[in-house]
Amino acid sequence: MIFSSRRRIHRRSAPLVRGLGALGRALSLAWRRSLQLRVVTLTLGLSLAVIMVLGFVLTSQITDRILEVKVRAATEEIERARGTVSGIVGGEETRSLDSSLQLARNTLIDRKADTGTGLAGTFDAVLVVPGMGPRAATSAGPIDQVPNALRDFVNAGQVSYQYSTVHTDGFSGPALIVGTPTSSPAANLELYLIFPLNSEESTITLVRGTLVTGAVVLLGLLAAIALLVARQIVLPVRSASRIAERFAEGHLAERMPVRGEDDMARLAVSFNDMAESLHRQITQLEEFGNLQRRFTSDVSHELRTPLTTVRMAADLIHDHAEDLDPALRRSTELMVNELDRFESLLSDLLEISRHDAGVAELAVEAVDLRSIVKSALDNVGHLAEEAGVDLIVDLPTDDVVAEVDPRRVERILRNLIANAIDHAEHKPVRIRMAADEDTVAVTVRDHGVGLRPGEEKLVFSRFWRADPSRVRRSGGTGLGLAISIEDARLHQGRLEAWGEPGKGACFRLTLPLVRGHKVTSSPLPVKPIETTPALPGSRPTREREPAGGSV
Repeated sequence: MIFSSRRRIHRRSAPLVRGLGALGRALSLAWRRSLQLRVVTLTLGLSLAVIMVLGFVLTSQITDRILEVKVRAATEEIERARGTVSGIVGGEETRSLDSSLQLARNTLIDRKADTGTGLAGTFDAVLVVPGMGPRAATSAGPIDQVPNALRDFVNAGQVSYQYSTVHTDGFSGPALIVGTPTSSPAANLELYLIFPLNSEESTITLVRGTLVTGAVVLLGLLAAIALLVARQIVLPVRSASRIAERFAEGHLAERMPVRGEDDMARLAVSFNDMAESLHRQITQLEEFGNLQRRFTSDVSHELRTPLTTVRMAADLIHDHAEDLDPALRRSTELMVNELDRFESLLSDLLEISRHDAGVAELAVEAVDLRSIVKSALDNVGHLAEEAGVDLIVDLPTDDVVAEVDPRRVERILRNLIANAIDHAEHKPVRIRMAADEDTVAVTVRDHGVGLRPGEEKLVFSRFWRADPSRVRRSGGTGLGLAISIEDARLHQGRLEAWGEPGKGACFRLTLPLVRGHKVTSSPLPVKPIETTPALPGSRPTREREPAGGSV
């Protein structure tokens, strides 16, 4: 039963806890993002602290002053009362002690009523004759309201006072009790005057209420002033932030308005000068980039015609190479090989120009990506044989059908495998494929020279090489990886690289299985795990790439 009750309490309190958590997160977010909120809150917080300290000091000073005046007036009053009591109790008329004490008490109270309250105000009197030996103490007035500590001081011959809460027939509440020893011919007695503090308490309460009201009004005024001041500061900052964001988004004509000659005006002038300079430089770079792309495209197209003519002549000479002497025959072979490289370079330049111009298009087909991997291996198999590099291929046993452009995907894989062979340093290169519900990934892993920190981004730059002196067996143009990453982006996929010096490199191509879907994850890690188990639903096969063969 106890556990059931706790569960019910937990279920009822859960929405409240979630609501408080959401409110806390919203307030935290507002605090972090709003400069105006922080300025106003801090101003009010500091102002409240100052007002509270000031109010406490003022209240203490006023209270002490009121009570000090009350004590002085009460002391003067008890000095006068002592003379009256001595005359009545020690007078010539014969009375009993009780009668004398009561008469003295009534005389004091009546005289005060006749002469007015004065500074000390109304009071009640208590007279006490201490008991001696077998004689009991005699008193007049509410002696039970006088604190024992005060009586001890009076018995010691001192004029003393004490604040206490009393309950008499005349009033009830806080009071000031002043006591003094009194000597008379009849007896030594104690005189106490009880002064109610109701009026003083009302005055102090009024002062506190006035201070609280003034503090609330002052806080409201300070809040309005802080809000106004913060608004005057924050609004230009927000405007500058919005203009800077639009400028960063590509709206290069955005400028800050310049008003006045203050700090914000100088900031606006500096921002506008910076924006103008950036606009001019960006425009120049765009013009230069457009000119460079136009030049590349034009040169590529213009070279296509003479290259075709030279190719025809070279092929004609190469077909009759047997009729030439050995030196000319070797020159013919070199000329044909260089023409092949030149033609490949022109093709890559034309392809990169299409990507730059945004006119590259996909010829999408639903194909089994395993066949594309095998086709790419067929094209670069001879490179592995020439370099003495083993190709280890892990492919799923089931079909991996994706909507891709087969020509572009094969070109990506061909570039990755050829690049791995160039940098493998006679060590095996491993090609893996894996797929999940949404994506398919292919990794190409070598164990060669690797990449230094930061080069995993540079490898996709045009004409960039980690080691320019390295001999390339693939005859690459320096544009292969740059075209590959553009082809991957055209599929809305990803091409990523990892590498460490001396540990090799790994390139991962991730593509969506359905055209138009975005890649958010990958079934294979880009940083290779050497002991990674096989994925469910696939049975990796490890085959050695034969010379010129297929896998």
